[in-house]
Amino acid sequence: MSTPEPKKYLIVGGVAGGASIAARLRRLDENAQITMLERGRDVSFSNCSLPYFLSREVEDAEWLKLVDPPTFHDRYRITALTRHEALRINRADKTVLVRDLNTGEDRVLPYDTLFLSPGAMPIMPSALPGIRLPHVFSVRNVEDVERIDRYLKAHGVTKVAIIGGGFIGVEVMENLVEAGIRVSLIDLAPQVMLPFDEDMAQFLHKEIVDCGVELILGDGLNGISENGVTLNSGRFVDAQAVIMAIGVRPETALAKEAGLALGQTGAILVDEHMRTSDGHIFAVGDAVEVQNMQTGQQTRLALAGPALRQARVAANTASGRPDTIDGVLGASVLRVFSLNAAGVGLNERQCAQQGLDYAVSFVSPMDKVSIMPGAMPLFFKLVYEKGSGRVLGAQAIGRGAADKRIDVIATLLRFGGTVEDLKDLELTYSPVFSTARDVVNQAALSASDAREGLVKQVMFTQVRALRQAGAFIVDVREEDEFADGHIKGAANIPLSRFRERMGEIPKDRPVYLHCRTGQRSYNAARVLTQSGWEYVFNVAGSFLALSWFEFYRDQAEGREPILTAYQFD
Repeated sequence: MSTPEPKKYLIVGGVAGGASIAARLRRLDENAQITMLERGRDVSFSNCSLPYFLSREVEDAEWLKLVDPPTFHDRYRITALTRHEALRINRADKTVLVRDLNTGEDRVLPYDTLFLSPGAMPIMPSALPGIRLPHVFSVRNVEDVERIDRYLKAHGVTKVAIIGGGFIGVEVMENLVEAGIRVSLIDLAPQVMLPFDEDMAQFLHKEIVDCGVELILGDGLNGISENGVTLNSGRFVDAQAVIMAIGVRPETALAKEAGLALGQTGAILVDEHMRTSDGHIFAVGDAVEVQNMQTGQQTRLALAGPALRQARVAANTASGRPDTIDGVLGASVLRVFSLNAAGVGLNERQCAQQGLDYAVSFVSPMDKVSIMPGAMPLFFKLVYEKGSGRVLGAQAIGRGAADKRIDVIATLLRFGGTVEDLKDLELTYSPVFSTARDVVNQAALSASDAREGLVKQVMFTQVRALRQAGAFIVDVREEDEFADGHIKGAANIPLSRFRERMGEIPKDRPVYLHCRTGQRSYNAARVLTQSGWEYVFNVAGSFLALSWFEFYRDQAEGREPILTAYQFD
């Protein structure tokens, strides 16, 4: 009986997706011939960690490199060829034309199954004046951050302009500031981090400007010169170096030239097995189109976690173990100086675009028991469907464990959970980690009360408009708290004296109650509602969230504050 020929697996692209495919294939087939091609210098590196080399939080660039070609061969018997570019796929012959970028020599490699993991390239608008100047950079691989680092040091750079306020732009911003460099962060959008709603982004804006960054929003890049950038408004911003972080474009040239189908987003079209329109070719990572698990719509998602899931599905299926991926939720987290910001699922903008009948629950309790050292507010926004109570998404920002709370929501979304499921969820507790009723439970309880009609609420984002309209606003904090800062024109009726002073509150017009975080004012609202008042609203987030929300725009726009003083902790 003859021994079957070993399968030939060829992988284009390393880093997270390609390297994971290779390792999984080996674990499933010890005899397979596995070859991985990587156009860059390094076959596998922690791309999400790249910005942290600039501050030396990652002390050595070598630490960014996860596995080198000799290690791949020694551990897995995988041939990893760096500085090798796939030029053309011949689907009929099942071969790939490959160029050795070190020697310029071309050769043809055969495959039984081909995997594409080319990633995405930073967007660098070719028509933009100055885009090719030597002090203009992007961040994609280890070589890029090494190049930036060398330039900053060699030229004594003290001021950098970062174009784009997404994940890469914000992370590079933080690390350059930590390295002692002044930064201007510029974005055409009216906010940083578009996965977050505008109200939540204001908390990030405050933190960014508090840390000395010049934050310029709503103004795009018009041109780059040797000593700075010119914006669409005509404004000139001094800068000795420019880092472009306006987004990425999927690398699809190889797939397109081979006649593989592209999806409606322009990325490579794949099925639930990560198989392309050619049954012998799979694709994973930033270059593929994926399905949003909640909406069913096609999208692109440049995150490492989903890429690793896709790699496993592709390798399993190709090895005769059919596996599927049923979509993405987009769970993510980042650090912005002292704040942690995380989110998952649909935000308000996406809910509106989908035509969903949704509601929001917002709470801002302490992230741990208040008497414990380091206890700080955690701003938590829960989005849910009104009728069913189905949780749609959540966002969390604070100095505590935002990731832990969003991971809970991500799990709930995976199984179609509701606010009723969430309010009854049993979670771990210790005073140094959380409160006995965790932030996520509190948000769900607030949503449940609203659904039952026990309380009406308005968001802190509506307070400015309410005040301008002459609304009757009651601050139920104690007098000393009120004196330290309050909404201009608000009445102060402390909760401790609330019942004896209810007569000061009109019954013939809406009444808006607030305190520091919304808990005391919720109690006051229940007192009024049960005492015959009909138009009673609790201000979700209350004075604390309102302070964070109002601060940046007050400073940036020079507008008249609606608060006598701000409170931030």
